[in-house]
Amino acid sequence: MARPPPSPGPVGDLNLLLEVLPAPVRAALDALGRNTELVEVVLDLGRAPEARFPLEGVRLLEEPVTREDLQHVTARVSAFGKDNRAGIERTLHRISAIRNRQADIVGLTCRVGRAVFGTVDILRDVIESGASILLLGRPGVGKTTLLREAARVLADELHKRVIIVDTSNEIAGDGDIPHPGIGLARRMQVAEPAMQHAVMIEAVENHMPQVIVIDEIGTEAESRAARTIAERGVQLIATAHGTNLDTLIKNPTLEDLVGGIQAVTLSDEEARRRDTQKTVLERKASPTFTVVIELREQGRLAVHHDVGSVVDAQLRGLTLDPELRVRAADGRFTVEPGPQSPPPNTRGYDPLQQHTREAPGGEGKRRKRVRVFPFALARQRLERAIKELNAPAIIVDYVNDADAILTLRSQEKRLPGKVRNAEAKGTPVYALRGNSVGQMLVVLRELCGMTGPDQPLPDDGIQR
Repeated sequence: MARPPPSPGPVGDLNLLLEVLPAPVRAALDALGRNTELVEVVLDLGRAPEARFPLEGVRLLEEPVTREDLQHVTARVSAFGKDNRAGIERTLHRISAIRNRQADIVGLTCRVGRAVFGTVDILRDVIESGASILLLGRPGVGKTTLLREAARVLADELHKRVIIVDTSNEIAGDGDIPHPGIGLARRMQVAEPAMQHAVMIEAVENHMPQVIVIDEIGTEAESRAARTIAERGVQLIATAHGTNLDTLIKNPTLEDLVGGIQAVTLSDEEARRRDTQKTVLERKASPTFTVVIELREQGRLAVHHDVGSVVDAQLRGLTLDPELRVRAADGRFTVEPGPQSPPPNTRGYDPLQQHTREAPGGEGKRRKRVRVFPFALARQRLERAIKELNAPAIIVDYVNDADAILTLRSQEKRLPGKVRNAEAKGTPVYALRGNSVGQMLVVLRELCGMTGPDQPLPDDGIQR
């Protein structure tokens, strides 16, 4: 039986964090009366303590922070790890240290950790799909909160075996007993950040998870470990350094998460067909994460559902708009769909293919681009015909992606098996009398709906 989500009442156990602060700082915070909005408290040696809220910072005292103030805090939290982070037992609060050259602590950032329940509903369909998901966004935008909620929902409500690789104890809290915010998910702690990749692999090999949740993939070793896990059929949900997909593509350390980038030299003919230079950038492999979600701000997300196609388009200098999801103040959210994902295995894919346009004579009807596969037909002439007619059509390289097949009468008896199979499944075959642009224009007008009552199809001898 699934454990019900913890009550959101004392979420974050804020009093436990306030108790470790020096008394004057705690009193100043209480006087402000804004503890429910508090993001973090900053204590820097020789400077006035500061409380930070979502939109501003407030000086708490005129007196500067002393070494005794810093020692007061460090004596009441857990030991600092090699990542200079400490915590408070069974809470999500994080205390991060700044050290001088002699490794003495000269500054502390006391960040409030809150388990916010119900935030994952805006992405629930994506999480339940089983796809591996990568979250991107600036610090403080809610990535870790989403990770924690996703782990709880998958473990408690979908009854999956979930392992959290918790390097900084931000997901499941400090101490040996995890915070109840992760539900029935299990947590593996990491002794030092440099070993995160090894713990990721250990989680798969030793504990048979169906889902692995990871915070902050930031090295090549962790990127390789993530690919290894995904190739074993385990769902990954993780965050990475970066604010959007474009920054990830340009990051040589993490580019493998979206398939990796390589330079490819094209033949002269292929370069002319693409109308590009001979050396181009292309995706090296399948993405480790099939879905990338950009957390642009609190309650506003951009979802890239087919990462491979988006990366391919960006490498060609094109853009596929993501799906936007926005949460309103009342908790409801809206979805603004982006263009449909490109068809798979189509090297000649045009990202405008799914956009619609006004068909001449169509009285406002909207039509999608028609995918045409030419067999034994002069491709350059067909491209010229499409351009001359300004037809909503595109040439594809694979017959299975085609809406129609164009060939010559002389080639009808020589059609290969794949073309025959496509024809048997209902894909129309147009047999042209000759390899002329005029013949191609006739077929394109018919395929793209560019003929009307006052523009009948001619008796052109084309077999349809």
